[in-house]
Amino acid sequence: MNRTLSVAPMMGYTDRHCRYLFRLITKNSMLYSEMITSSALFFGDHEKLLIHSADEPVGIQLGGNNPKELAYAAALAETAGYQEVNLNCGCPSDRVQNAGIGACMMERPKLSADCYRAIKETVEIPVTIKSRIGVNQNTSYGFFHDFISSLYEAGCRNFFVHARIAILKGLTPRQNREVPPLRYDYVKKIQEEFSDASFFLNGGIRDYEEAKRLLKNYAGVMLGRAAYKNPMIMHELDKEIFGGEKLEMAKVITSYGNYMEYQLSKGTPLRHMAKHLAGLFHGIRKAASFRRELNSLMCDDSPNALKLHSTINQLKKNIEKDHA
Repeated sequence: MNRTLSVAPMMGYTDRHCRYLFRLITKNSMLYSEMITSSALFFGDHEKLLIHSADEPVGIQLGGNNPKELAYAAALAETAGYQEVNLNCGCPSDRVQNAGIGACMMERPKLSADCYRAIKETVEIPVTIKSRIGVNQNTSYGFFHDFISSLYEAGCRNFFVHARIAILKGLTPRQNREVPPLRYDYVKKIQEEFSDASFFLNGGIRDYEEAKRLLKNYAGVMLGRAAYKNPMIMHELDKEIFGGEKLEMAKVITSYGNYMEYQLSKGTPLRHMAKHLAGLFHGIRKAASFRRELNSLMCDDSPNALKLHSTINQLKKNIEKDHA
């Protein structure tokens, strides 16, 4: 499993439609699902929650604190075709806090290790961890080291680290991505101490040049909002790292348009799919007009395949004209 380049799991963003589009843009990046709680899979419609197609290699991110539930959820994910299970130990949202999962798990390293073991003993696919470097007042390197050490002793060798602490009271999830200072030095030090483990850097990576620079010192980089707002960053990095041909944007839009037509025929709301196209127009002339066309389509109460096809063709022509 190559994790040199990956797109972070993002609630409200990296759903199955987003991942289908991203896979058209970056062939080799590791993609991750939105966080899905183990209880949702244990008690809910797991077939609906786990459906995906043509987005491999893809990992599922699970949130939970019950080892048995997490093991059950991981087994379902493996059966559904996911190639990795990532345990969320870093999300600071109120909903996650109320459930005692996400970043709260950093304050319970033994439980985190138990959850990891339960998953690892159940599935054949790799199991990884995503965390912060600390939580609330626990900001010392020693706290971070102890957390990583617990997971390492449980057998984990792959860690995605958002190099900020999580502040669980007083900051919104967005502020938690921006306000706590970045401490890449924590990640650098931890990878020196656990030299046979791999640490993938997340947090504050805003563009192609920064990602390329950081790849010189870390096992891999994981991009979040920057990749969503401008997916072409992932394509350029994909080319840089793995090689490959220049992307033809018109072909991407055509392929995704065909996908949306098919999903529309199955009853999938168009707005859930079309919203992911907005980032393709980053930095392109007349980007605002392109996005208005998308918004118009998404605001249609009863869009049909003919209108979708017409809009996609217009977007494609505009893109081709812009790149002519």
